Amino acid sequence: MNALERLHLLQAGDLPVHGGRTLAYVYDGGDAEVDRVGREAVAAYAGSNALDPTAFPSLLTMENELIGFAARLLDAPDTVVGTVTSGGTESILLAVQGARDSRPDIERPTMVIPSTAHAAFHKAAHYFGVRAVAVPVGPDFRADPAAMAAVIDDSTVLVVASAPSYAHGVIDPVSEIAAAASAAGVRCHVDACIGGWVLPYAARLGRPVRKWTFAVEGVTSISVDTHKYAYAPKGTSLLLHRDAALRRPQFFASAAWPGYTMLNQTTQSTRSGGPIAGTWAVVTTIGDGGYLRLAGEVFEAVDRIVDAIAAEPGLRLVVAPDSTLVTFATDDSCDPFTVTDELVSRGWYVQPQLAFEGQPASVHLSVSAATRAHLDDFTVALRESVTAAREAGPVVVDDDVVAFIAALDPAALSDAAFDGLLAASGLVGASADGSLELPSRMAPVNAMLDLASTAMREALLVAFLDRLSRPSTGPAA
Repeated sequence: MNALERLHLLQAGDLPVHGGRTLAYVYDGGDAEVDRVGREAVAAYAGSNALDPTAFPSLLTMENELIGFAARLLDAPDTVVGTVTSGGTESILLAVQGARDSRPDIERPTMVIPSTAHAAFHKAAHYFGVRAVAVPVGPDFRADPAAMAAVIDDSTVLVVASAPSYAHGVIDPVSEIAAAASAAGVRCHVDACIGGWVLPYAARLGRPVRKWTFAVEGVTSISVDTHKYAYAPKGTSLLLHRDAALRRPQFFASAAWPGYTMLNQTTQSTRSGGPIAGTWAVVTTIGDGGYLRLAGEVFEAVDRIVDAIAAEPGLRLVVAPDSTLVTFATDDSCDPFTVTDELVSRGWYVQPQLAFEGQPASVHLSVSAATRAHLDDFTVALRESVTAAREAGPVVVDDDVVAFIAALDPAALSDAAFDGLLAASGLVGASADGSLELPSRMAPVNAMLDLASTAMREALLVAFLDRLSRPSTGPAA
């Protein structure tokens, strides 16, 4: 078996990236020709390096054209500038880092975020020492502008809003949040990683979309992921700033060594040209008219999924979606983790979300344009999954496991304690080489995590990831 044969064999065990049935992690426009163009462009530029734009000026041209396309979508002024990054998390990291470095006079900087802000902001806080002041959201899951304004102080370097939030798919009141930030002389970043490429088209289609772009005074930067609803290859995102002065603190330069003077506009130095070229090729191929059509298809799919949830006893929509993300919960007749497993077993991958701040566990769907063609099948699968989950009953975590978790210290979770939990729960087995075997059904795992504190969830999943990521002595070696 050669390398490519084994690659395809390994890939057969992955989630499908095409077909519109994987409702998390991937975004599918449903056009095989566009996918082919994107793949060929990635391959053509796989060896190119965007580190030095003078060495690869074609990549610079593509990046600037992508920023120009996004600027038109986002109602940007003529002063706008932007950067192509590796994904939404890097765009968010750079927005926080740039805000911090724009205020070197503040020794202990903070940023004000709604509690629904993406976890990447907490990652940025961890990396860059900018403390996140998380403000509870309202009953509609949208940020509370007055509460956020009340905690802005002399240490605040950034205020954040989402368009939309990932967990619930609703747009924060950006106008009010940006006004509060502007009044305090603070930057305001809009995380539109999910919605940035599709909400402008939603508005053009006549759907109600509250203001969130650069048309809102006080918005200083916006992040938009092109590997989501621009349907481009993984992984690219765009970070746009209202003007060059706002972006400048993001740049890094160092001549303090004998080699070339390092100059970076992202956290990376070497940047493969493949994703940039693939994104440019896809955006150029689809074009404005194509994206308007795809937006119509994805929102038709969203509306029909919302109707299917409303028609199913035992399910409820957590909140009406403003964009392409749908979240539903269950009543006491079944649990969301079993419904998730049942949908997965029927070829529909959806994402469970654990209980948080008094809100019960839920099920999350990131809908793609390609999903529209399969909605009759989804409706049947949803009905069958709820019926099966109701018959199975809720997942019950053994009292001994509950007690074991309660006795653990998340700050000092040892390998021995983690092994003890695995043994007590019986959730994960060991393969012949000693590595962990993933369970075929995740409901028991998620039910166990749902009982744990936030800190314990993090500790257990870090331990789990650490155990999964161990060297292999398989055929590749």
